[in-house]
Amino acid sequence: MFHVTVTVPEELRSVLRANQRDGYAILMKAAAEAIIDIGRDPRFVGGTVGVLAVLHTWTQQLLYHPHVHCLVTGGGVSSDGRDWYPARRLFFVPEMSLAKLVRGKLRALLANKRPDLIIPDTAWTTPWVVKIIPWGEGADAVLRYLARYVFRIAITNSRIVGFDDQTVSFRYKHRKSSRWRTCRIDGLEFMRRYLRHVLPKGLHKVRYFGLWHPSRRLTAANARLLLSLERGHSPPAEPARDLAEPDDDTQVAGKPRICPRCRRGHLVFVRELLPKWAQAP
Repeated sequence: MFHVTVTVPEELRSVLRANQRDGYAILMKAAAEAIIDIGRDPRFVGGTVGVLAVLHTWTQQLLYHPHVHCLVTGGGVSSDGRDWYPARRLFFVPEMSLAKLVRGKLRALLANKRPDLIIPDTAWTTPWVVKIIPWGEGADAVLRYLARYVFRIAITNSRIVGFDDQTVSFRYKHRKSSRWRTCRIDGLEFMRRYLRHVLPKGLHKVRYFGLWHPSRRLTAANARLLLSLERGHSPPAEPARDLAEPDDDTQVAGKPRICPRCRRGHLVFVRELLPKWAQAP
């Protein structure tokens, strides 16, 4: 899997801030569609990848900095869903090419959805920042990503080191030195910064595209089967329901736990996700 971060240039931030509901949705869609389109290029993957997109709007100092984190599958399925095309282990696509494609798609989507917006021309000539890093394989990579990005908020209590009647002090990590520093600001300024990251009611900050879109569940299931066969593993058989199973979800002498909701599937332990993992540093 790969972790792709798409950052919006400064020229666009005020526009997104003033039009959050449309702007954030279009930003996430543009980033995901660009990743899917370039992934279909035979020079890179050659198939449809899955994208889990997460919207963040803050920096360590609570400044407004909208960007999208994307977890991308390390390969894609063919157009007919019969073949799996793996990506290279340490390379997905060129960052510069992806940045240009995201910029072009966002411009086209904004022009179609919100032609009334006035956007500086420099927003479309400034080089955009896109970072791509390998993120590991399998369920372990997904769990680490979910804990680190999906449940993160602008600031947690653990980073607030002190406050009084006038000011608030909190820790932040300096990007260049990778060292923790302390910022002390006026209480009203702290609230202003924090409230800028409260999303509009009903806006989904986590969205699924491509192979992970809900409408492609069957294709995703076929992809998992293809991967199992490719790795030489037998595909998991659907366990038959034992009518003699107890009504609770407790472990019974060598038998797997029954799902407490559907009463048909079996629970498989992957990893224990502790609460502290969901907190930001």
